[in-house]
Amino acid sequence: MSSTDVRDSAPGADPRPADRPGALAAAVDAAVATVRRNAAAFGALYPDSTTRDDRYPLRPATDRFAEGANRDWTTSFWPGMQWRAVELTGDADLRAAALAHAADFARRVHAGEDLDTHDLGFLYTLSCVDAWRLAGDEAARDAALAAADHLMTRFLPSAGIIQAWGDLSDPAQRGRTIVDSLMNMPLLTWATQVTGDPRYADVVARHVVQVRTHLLRDDDSTFHTFYWDPETGEPLRGGTEQGAGDDSCWARGQAWGIFGFALHHRTSGDPESLRASERCAEYFLAHLPADGVPFWDLVYSDGADAPRDSSSGAIAACGLLELASVSTDADRAARYAAAARRMVADLIAGYTPAAPEDADALLLHSVYDAPKNKGVDEGCLWGDYYYLEALTRLTLPGWVSPWWPAAAAVPTRLTLTAGTTATDTDGGTA
Repeated sequence: MSSTDVRDSAPGADPRPADRPGALAAAVDAAVATVRRNAAAFGALYPDSTTRDDRYPLRPATDRFAEGANRDWTTSFWPGMQWRAVELTGDADLRAAALAHAADFARRVHAGEDLDTHDLGFLYTLSCVDAWRLAGDEAARDAALAAADHLMTRFLPSAGIIQAWGDLSDPAQRGRTIVDSLMNMPLLTWATQVTGDPRYADVVARHVVQVRTHLLRDDDSTFHTFYWDPETGEPLRGGTEQGAGDDSCWARGQAWGIFGFALHHRTSGDPESLRASERCAEYFLAHLPADGVPFWDLVYSDGADAPRDSSSGAIAACGLLELASVSTDADRAARYAAAARRMVADLIAGYTPAAPEDADALLLHSVYDAPKNKGVDEGCLWGDYYYLEALTRLTLPGWVSPWWPAAAAVPTRLTLTAGTTATDTDGGTA
């Protein structure tokens, strides 16, 4: 149990009611306060992917990178939090901080630093596409397009997939993708809409079909990983890197499925992706414990001695709100939106610090990689980001998502008046 936790029992047993009047506004205030404090503490540097005892250390140095350097797949969640806080408050200091990070991401892509990953969509949507659409930063736009071009080099025509992480000159790294990849596709869809070049969207369409066909199982659960023969494109087998087993259902992967398939339906109109998102959602909701926040793998249920993963709950809440906003069935849309609101309320009540200063993380009790005992029962950058995105979706009517390429293709300007809602965008939200 984390040192700042006010509970003496299991996660979810917090006595603070989440549905009290003003709970959502109070949660936003607490989250923004933490983002501001962390921004002042880290400056131009980057926190590590997960906390240690509820505090974010600097990203560790390696033989190639200094301490706090912009490397690995999670650094963009940090400026992403800053952009969401700017939209919520109009904070000019956080806008300046996020723009400085966008410049560093531009440097990273043009220098070719640590780009051997499909997670360029995460990295450049939340750093540079956001800087372009919210501040009109042309250099950030160019950097995001450069990242999209680099992501295209990971496309394997024989299998019709964007390959996951690793140096593709190494045969062992070729021929695989993971369910997380769905959340990296909006960068390529955005690139088609910005440039008019259909190549990017064509690759997205092929990739999503393969993920839908091979990673979504008949029982509506998902594989984390799937492998193809890189020469022939023959589908080989499903497996896992971070789940409890090859045939279990890793909670974060299932949450990515809800969100990623819904986003693809929004931009493509593909009814099969809508159905895939619904299938992922139904399985996820049916395998939640009583307090509404998942264990790290959905093979576990109430009474299990296994860690929770609040980050999966935050991702799923965003995905359910996205799914609700594109659903063609009013009753289903209402049910998904209500489930997302309950999940956010459960996160607020049982998985946040008692006071913002008690932790650097917005959200406690996440899991990075349980099989490797990495980041277990800690905060994490993506959990914090998606929790704040969920709060933003529920707080700002008409909020426009960075994952919607059509909305992000043309920049919109924020009104920066500290302490007020800072958005003059049009659009819908659940």
